[in-house]
Amino acid sequence: MSDHVLGVAMNGVTGRMGYRQHLTRSVLAIRDSGGVELPDGSRVIPEPVLVGRSERKLRAIADRHGIERWTTDLDSVLSDDNVPLYFDAQITHAREDAVRSAIAAGKHIYVEKPTAGTLDAALELAKLAEQAGVRNGVVQDKLFLPGLLKLRRLLDSGFFGKVLSIRGEFGYWVFEGDWQPAQRPSWNYRAEDGGGIVLDMFPHWHYVLEHLFGPVHTVTAKTATHVPRRWDEQNESYEATADDAAYGIFEVGEGIIAQINSSWSVRVNRDELVEFQVDGTHGSAVAGLRSCRIQHRATTPKAVWDPDAVDPVRYREDWKDVPDNGEFPNGFRAQWEDYLRHVVLGTPFHHDLLSGARGIQMAEAGLLSARTGRTVELGEVSTT
Repeated sequence: MSDHVLGVAMNGVTGRMGYRQHLTRSVLAIRDSGGVELPDGSRVIPEPVLVGRSERKLRAIADRHGIERWTTDLDSVLSDDNVPLYFDAQITHAREDAVRSAIAAGKHIYVEKPTAGTLDAALELAKLAEQAGVRNGVVQDKLFLPGLLKLRRLLDSGFFGKVLSIRGEFGYWVFEGDWQPAQRPSWNYRAEDGGGIVLDMFPHWHYVLEHLFGPVHTVTAKTATHVPRRWDEQNESYEATADDAAYGIFEVGEGIIAQINSSWSVRVNRDELVEFQVDGTHGSAVAGLRSCRIQHRATTPKAVWDPDAVDPVRYREDWKDVPDNGEFPNGFRAQWEDYLRHVVLGTPFHHDLLSGARGIQMAEAGLLSARTGRTVELGEVSTT
């Protein structure tokens, strides 16, 4: 019984998400804790090889964390048999060609979403991975967050009875960049660079809806660019050409209606930056990133509409917290651990490139709906 040390080419870790969530809080955390334990007692130990365009940034990260290998030459890593895994957290428009090259080199694939800029390109990547016989996965981290894990627990227990509707609120105010620095990179607000909240967030909402409630059948959406001018990292003003807000209605599963608002031009008046309210015949829940609160039908107050009197009911006080009942690791790390098991053992992994393609399909449908003003049906997508 021996451990499995897997070299992982990590492309895009000089960016905030790639560095914080994937490198330090996931791969390095797994490595430094001794790896992922398998049923036979052996362990999978990831060994990162940093890949990127900036020699200065890569060297600094490697020195900071004691990482032996880094390079600006992707081809040299893809030709290395000691590096069987390729991970990509680059900017979206750079991802497709790199992933295609990694598949051609026979590497197992794990990528951030969206997996490509278009549905056709995403399906092509899924088909190439299938033909090459490589394990493949896409990051779907929100399913591993404590709040949504608690929501899954409620669904599995039958708490809701028949689920009727879902209402999601996501977003926060992203500063324009003139009088305070923006919290997000400027390319997010340029459509020509692959920006836009629909392409960024609809793939997230797709896997949340699909894995928790069922297939998404239709999309109706309205988009907006509420803030038309922003300032970039060099403090130069530019025209925002991508949508910074989207308001969507989705038909899901068996008659469930989901409404999800996404905005980088909204100020937060909720407990967490994203919250989903699920209403069912037997109970309701509000799940965020970490918390989940419930109200059962037996404890639901009887609301009466009377605009001429002060309402004595304190509605939020009638909701109860769902207990943790266990420890919740970092969501990105939890999915990394599942993916590493999948690579070594072939255990089921439902978050594959085809699942990622369905997320892009919903984003494209949302943009089409916004342009045409009509509801768009989602057909079945496959690699055949």
